[in-house]
Amino acid sequence: MASLLRLHYRLAMRDAKVAFAAHNYAQAFQLLERAHVLGQRNVLAHWQSHWWMLRCGLRQGHRREVFGQVLRLFAVVPGFVLGWVPLGNTGGANVSALQPMPITDPTLRVIVPTYSCWWDVLIRIAVVAMIVFVWF
Repeated sequence: MASLLRLHYRLAMRDAKVAFAAHNYAQAFQLLERAHVLGQRNVLAHWQSHWWMLRCGLRQGHRREVFGQVLRLFAVVPGFVLGWVPLGNTGGANVSALQPMPITDPTLRVIVPTYSCWWDVLIRIAVVAMIVFVWF
């Protein structure tokens, strides 16, 4: 993760944890959505943002959010391995986990590099195909 991206991710996570500790779960969740957009191409940061979203959902008693976050926690590693990390997706259960989303926050648009997850998927398919070809 680039240093500017990492810095802003850490700041969003820090602020989210402060809001969570103050029992301001709605604000914590908004900050976690920001952290998700910033960290979603880093497998550990991506997983951590979903973990904290799950915790917010549990504290608020939002069953749909809890269920959605549990699914997303299991999907983080396969999604990373397969290259499917849709740009701008905020990570909450109220949006499709597979849907790229426009980045509406102007500060995030400057920090988050644009990319196509299709390119990442194609690269990983090519790598797997080469490994299979060499192996067999």
